[in-house]
Amino acid sequence: MYTIISHTKNKYIHYKSLVVMEVSSLSKTLILLGLLLATHTNLALVQGYKGGGGGTRVGFYKSTCPGVESIVQSAVESAVQANPTIAPGLLRMFFHDCFINGCDASILINGPSTEKSAGPNAFLRGFEVIDAAKSKLEKACPGVVSCSDILALAARDSVVLTGGHSWQVPLGRRDGRVSRGSDTANLPAFNDSIRVQIKKFADKGLDIQDLVTLVGGHTIGTAACAVFSYRLYNFNNTNRPDTDINPSFLPQLRALCPNGVNELRRVALDTGSVNSFGGSFYANLKYGRGVIESDAKLWSDPTTQRFVQRFLGYRGLHGLIFDVEFGRAMVKMGNVEVKTGKRGEIRRVCTATN
Repeated sequence: MYTIISHTKNKYIHYKSLVVMEVSSLSKTLILLGLLLATHTNLALVQGYKGGGGGTRVGFYKSTCPGVESIVQSAVESAVQANPTIAPGLLRMFFHDCFINGCDASILINGPSTEKSAGPNAFLRGFEVIDAAKSKLEKACPGVVSCSDILALAARDSVVLTGGHSWQVPLGRRDGRVSRGSDTANLPAFNDSIRVQIKKFADKGLDIQDLVTLVGGHTIGTAACAVFSYRLYNFNNTNRPDTDINPSFLPQLRALCPNGVNELRRVALDTGSVNSFGGSFYANLKYGRGVIESDAKLWSDPTTQRFVQRFLGYRGLHGLIFDVEFGRAMVKMGNVEVKTGKRGEIRRVCTATN
């Protein structure tokens, strides 16, 4: 449901001067619209970071643990440099955490019947990165920074380290005390229909655009053959492949995943972009190169196809910029059912409740 670059601050465009000697009324109108759009975009970003999170805000640890972001970034960067698959692992981990009882780090708790040990989370990786960051933060700021905030920052840093744009992360979440493996049944699944996907996202206060945007995180990372090989040979008991797969792409997938052989082999979700974050995922969907069924349906279903088209810049549609929209959607998802104030706790270690 993944080239290392430095973590840079958001860049803003400042219009210091505008000299127009002879400008037609149409040109003046276009300039005014451009300035209004830039102003509206910046205001929307600021309001999105500060509002609606039930107490989360940018700069939450400014006085209590000012080095929190650099400490988490350092831990993530070291891990991703050593093993690039950590980046998509951390991004998926945050997604899976937020979709089960809110973004409360319940996915990090060890135990035989916890979310962490449940089937849908079996292939997640990067837990040790969160533990390493927590250990450093407990030395720098004991009992201050929650594991859920560490995970939110690590997800953002994973995107940046694979070439995506940064965004400000509102902080102030507290950690949950409950983790049940049975709750993972509510996670979006690889074979969900668009109707089911929309319902699961709507249950978390996320709309269709959020759905298409967040699934775009599949631009980095892989899936096991076991998750999608049924599409290649016997889709819906037809003894034929899924017709959503481009016939020219099918031999490539079959070569990677022979029928009934090596079901644990990993295949890139976004062909040609396994470790590079960007909008190529949507182009692959358009050309029938979606690997897992739920991804492919984003193009084959008209309800979601129009949003994919907007990311692709179709003429006549209001375009969407993936890097910008992904950050916004992550902030929105990151405020799902968060525990703040006196709810929850600040764990001493991320793998167990206090």
